Amino acid sequence: MEVSVTAANLAEKPILANLLQLYHYDFTEFIPELKLGEDGTYPYRYLDAYWDPEPGEQRFPLLIRCDGELAGFALVRFVNETYVMAEFFVMRPYRRSGAGKQAATTVFRTFPGKWIVHQVRGNVPAQAFWRRVIGRFTGGEFEDEVDENGVTQRFLVPH
Repeated sequence: MEVSVTAANLAEKPILANLLQLYHYDFTEFIPELKLGEDGTYPYRYLDAYWDPEPGEQRFPLLIRCDGELAGFALVRFVNETYVMAEFFVMRPYRRSGAGKQAATTVFRTFPGKWIVHQVRGNVPAQAFWRRVIGRFTGGEFEDEVDENGVTQRFLVPH
């Protein structure tokens, strides 16, 4: 399977908005207080910022495709000289196929430098995924912090 990660341009913003609905719906399993808005959609207040970031930060909206088919997205922020995986989503048909690992690895290689990846406390599958992917990618050279908010990995991608 060929996995590609490409920057989402402004014309693709509605595609990303639609994928965010699927992502948020899946996420209600881990955060039940995530509720639909009155318009029947899950709000994501940061979407516009990916094309109009705050001063001092950069944002990168990315689309993931498998064999040319839309398969998910990654939203990356660069703030305080650190890349942050703000959101990462692979649609169910592509999970456990290696697509997420390939996409994440591509994203990390695209943005060398300091990285933070965080998972919410209840999302045990995501915690296992990121520990495995980051562990393989870094050869085990990463920090893994657990607190009341969840799990955070910190690592460096060499230039």
